[in-house]
Amino acid sequence: MSTAVKQFHEEEALGKTSDPGSARRLLRYLKPYKWLILPALGLTLFVNALAVLEPKFFQYAIDWYILPKHLAGLHWLALAFTGLKLFQLVISYFQTVLLQSVGQHVMYDLRAELYEKLQRHEVAYFDRNPVGRVMTRLTSDVDSLNELFTSGVIEGLGDVIMVLAIASIMFWMDWRLTLVALVTVPLLFAATTWFRKHARRGYDLVRTKLARINSFLQEHLSGAQTVQIFNREAKSFRQFHDINDDHRRAHVETIFYYSVFFPLVDFIGSLGVALIIWYGGWRVMQNTAAVEVLSLGALVAFIQYSQRLFQPIRDISDKYNVFQAALVASQRIFRTLDLPVGVTSPEHPRETGRARGHIEFRDVWFAYHDEEWVLKDVSFTVEPGQSVALVGHTGSGKTTITNLLMRFYDVQRGSVLLDGVDVREWDLKALRENFAVVLQDVFLFSGTIESNIRLGREEIGEDRVRWAAQEVHADKFIERLPEGYGAEVRERGAGLSVGQKQLVSFARALAFDPTLLILDEATSSIDTETEQLIQQAIERVLRDRTSVVVAHRLSTVQSADRIIVLHHGEIREQGTHQELHLASLKFTPRSQEGGLPPFPLVYSASRYYNASLSNPVSDFHPAFRGA
Repeated sequence: MSTAVKQFHEEEALGKTSDPGSARRLLRYLKPYKWLILPALGLTLFVNALAVLEPKFFQYAIDWYILPKHLAGLHWLALAFTGLKLFQLVISYFQTVLLQSVGQHVMYDLRAELYEKLQRHEVAYFDRNPVGRVMTRLTSDVDSLNELFTSGVIEGLGDVIMVLAIASIMFWMDWRLTLVALVTVPLLFAATTWFRKHARRGYDLVRTKLARINSFLQEHLSGAQTVQIFNREAKSFRQFHDINDDHRRAHVETIFYYSVFFPLVDFIGSLGVALIIWYGGWRVMQNTAAVEVLSLGALVAFIQYSQRLFQPIRDISDKYNVFQAALVASQRIFRTLDLPVGVTSPEHPRETGRARGHIEFRDVWFAYHDEEWVLKDVSFTVEPGQSVALVGHTGSGKTTITNLLMRFYDVQRGSVLLDGVDVREWDLKALRENFAVVLQDVFLFSGTIESNIRLGREEIGEDRVRWAAQEVHADKFIERLPEGYGAEVRERGAGLSVGQKQLVSFARALAFDPTLLILDEATSSIDTETEQLIQQAIERVLRDRTSVVVAHRLSTVQSADRIIVLHHGEIREQGTHQELHLASLKFTPRSQEGGLPPFPLVYSASRYYNASLSNPVSDFHPAFRGA
């Protein structure tokens, strides 16, 4: 089963679960904001109380002033009603502000907690989870909680109190008419149960499909250039059409239940009003001792109370769906928050200080998945100040070694040591402060050239930024920019050439003054002239620094103190460039006359070395052509 399919089923299964503990955990996020919630609750109850009084105004207006034709009193009653509504308007404003503030505070806390957790996750987590899926947690899922915290909890409680208050007043006014009005309530609860069951399923499906859209968009928009180069636009669009259509169908299914439920609730409410008009109107028209007379004003008030009774019941049903939607989103969020971080600092890290730069790999075995070993029993040491080059075919484990050194992953067997201390015993922040890395695929953040060199380190002053740029000869193109070091850098360095981005990356590494420098195919995208300038800068700056260089280019590795040749995760040979080069020349066509080569093991290892470089083997010596 493909990764995408497994992730889809995982999302779908998660959406179908129901965890009451998530609800309790969500409510705990409200606790720090009691100073906002209590006034908001008080104002909500006050607004509802004013709403409960409104029908009585109509009753008094009809019975005391309109029917008796007391126009003067009607003026005062109309003014009092207007003042009440204005007062309710002001109170509602402050209620809304308080509720929205609670929601925004909680969403801020959740997003901050999520982002902080995601920053601590090991690289393997992002290997397993597409960026689009992670973005859904931080954006859509958190947004789904907004309505719960801004209206769901407080207003839901207010609706419950509203129903009880209105029902009490109706029984106090006329219990017979109240029983008639409540005849339709069982129908309402049956409709609500039906809606709740089906709408929950539809909402779960919508969330799942939305996560798939986000993952697809993130991947294909990031790879837009590749899509265009290989003319995959039509196929990409067809794939998006299918995913987008699934999302549309899920929404349409949800819309169906909404479009049936709310008109049905209105019809049930209207049926209740019709019963009140039928029975209450008959009571109003009676004028006998056998029947208790009902005033016209009371009948009008009763009709309004019945409408107000059905509205909060309908709102409670809607709030339940808001709660269910928030519960589904919260389960996804809490699952991310509760997922243990695979690579963490030890509880009591070793006191290490600044590293000297001694590296040792001791019997290291490592696999990304199960026991599909990428490194097999790898052992080597690098002395402080030494430059070591790693060469080998693609997939031989070169980059993996650098990732283990900075502890982006942990080894399954053996150990990686820095200054004689297992990297698992280092504090992660202290460990990685000793490294600077220059990668083939340079990542630049939105900002300026200077901010991309400094990367938020305030101790790196302007002079050091300019010194680092001069050392790698980046100052030449920077000073040609209209705003120099303050020139704007767009997302991922758009607008800068590949070579210019590499130079900025080199300047960044040098500005941080690391003990250890890792160059991972760092000059593979640089033209020959620029590479020569960088090589000169590297030779000057790497003095007294330990460096690990991953490269295929001969010019990059031939000046290294030692070269380690990797093949299928194993070390086949190591030595200086000259030693490996001379070993390759010990096998010539003339030696084939006697059968086997005189030095088969040395030849085999050296052949891996030569084949790992971009230069053909025949470039080393004429005798090697055709071997």
